[in-house]
Amino acid sequence: MQFMITYSFAPHDRDMVQERFKKTGGGPGPGATMLGRWHDVGGHRGFVLAESNDAIAIGRWMQEWTDALEFEV
Repeated sequence: MQFMITYSFAPHDRDMVQERFKKTGGGPGPGATMLGRWHDVGGHRGFVLAESNDAIAIGRWMQEWTDALEFEV
């Protein structure tokens, strides 16, 4: 299955989100593959195209970021 995941974050979390992204790369864990990621340079949002046969793997990936990002899958 393919999943389109949109994300957004509050402007005051920008620096924290960028630092974490630089450290981790923001990639998925086991069971999910990221096909592409696009960021809105002028805003605080973007979207990811991912593939997995396991929706729980997608959920685990998103859960690593739920303290900073809001998702729609």
